[in-house]
Amino acid sequence: MKFRIVILLVLLFLVFSCMNKDIETSKTKKNRVFRARFMVLDPGHFHAALVFKNAYKTVSPYTDVFSPEGPELQDFMNKLSSYNKRNESPTAWKIRKHVSDNFLDSMLYKKPGNIMVVAGKNSKKSSYINKAVMAGIHVFADKPMVINPKGFELLKQTLDLAKEKDVLVYDIMTERFEITTIMQKLLSQVPFLFGELIDGSVEEPAISKESVHHFSKVVSGQPLVRPPWFFNIREEGDGLVDVTTHLVDLVQWEAFPDQIIDTSDIEMIRAKKTPTILTKEEFRQVTGLDNFTKDLLQDVVDNQLYVACNGEMVYKIKGKFAKVSVKWNFRAPNATGDTHYSVMRGTLSDLIIRQGEKEGYKPALYIRSKVNGVGTKEVRKAVLEFIEPIYPGTVFEEISDGYWKLVVPKNYQIGHEAHFGQVATNYLSYLTEGELPIWETPNMLAKYYTIIEAYKMASN
Repeated sequence: MKFRIVILLVLLFLVFSCMNKDIETSKTKKNRVFRARFMVLDPGHFHAALVFKNAYKTVSPYTDVFSPEGPELQDFMNKLSSYNKRNESPTAWKIRKHVSDNFLDSMLYKKPGNIMVVAGKNSKKSSYINKAVMAGIHVFADKPMVINPKGFELLKQTLDLAKEKDVLVYDIMTERFEITTIMQKLLSQVPFLFGELIDGSVEEPAISKESVHHFSKVVSGQPLVRPPWFFNIREEGDGLVDVTTHLVDLVQWEAFPDQIIDTSDIEMIRAKKTPTILTKEEFRQVTGLDNFTKDLLQDVVDNQLYVACNGEMVYKIKGKFAKVSVKWNFRAPNATGDTHYSVMRGTLSDLIIRQGEKEGYKPALYIRSKVNGVGTKEVRKAVLEFIEPIYPGTVFEEISDGYWKLVVPKNYQIGHEAHFGQVATNYLSYLTEGELPIWETPNMLAKYYTIIEAYKMASN
């Protein structure tokens, strides 16, 4: 009898050992497949669902979501259901809900997966990330990770802890995968075309990033319903610490590729934030609520909601002047989407991304020669040697003397929603390697240091 019990215990041990291999959190060896299983924490923002718009070969279809009950959870479930049921490339996610007010504790206790996906209330995100790392869970987080100085201090501790725990903390920087941004970065590293990045000035920064966003938009084919807390800057963050995260990241990623950036390399020059004003009817259209919620009343003046969601900062990074600007409108003109403007100023030419009416509200990259700068010969050589081999079919056309436009094939223009899958695939490759690029974590810290310095300056 005792012998049978021993045999049974051994068999149970082997079974559970095999199960644990599927969600292993220890460091993987190079070229070994990392067996990933997602856990979603409080999916209050639609970005959480966009991570699941694609399937991934190394990710288990079994996913657990830990969340309070409510419309945000239901919206997440509806989006994943639509991805599973679509005709083209359907996914096969199998979602198990864990509904509780103590959803974080529930996730940490049950721990069915090894990667936490978090995209929700930004005010709590730094704490969520810290608790996950303490539990040895990898983190795939929507931006921003922090929205105030207290959150930044906790993030610094968390990143140090992540190194000790051997887990990878990664934020979802989708804009690195936008094709004209990639080409702008590539061409800025071609000396005979771009020269070198100028130092710039406050009035004419060496690199500028400007973004226009809209509260009313369409996501995955459906009008977006935003939760009311999205308009509360104490939960979502103000105009200097939200979308600016993407733009500050691009400044670092494009101007200083593969270089480690220290917080001492950053000097904030000026920063300001301003509100976008929403009527009660506009608020109703995007939230479905007839009245402003109690937490928003302190921001209501004359029955209109003042959302301090617009931000602008000018700063120096490694001696170069940079400018970042974000503006929110209620709805885009003619049902278009968010837009992006960017310029990198070189000694020989400027590289400019525009996304206006002339471009059909699609991003386009232009090359503008400086006086005594480059000509068509240099543009042709740069495109043939540095762009066409990586992105076949890319050509250029001359708009006017000393001004050219890159013509990018449509198959590379995949759109914002698809970038989430690209970021996730990139992250999974790092998990397989067992480490991030050497510059990624220090630059993440420098990025959040930059936006918090702007936040502090504008708040004084």
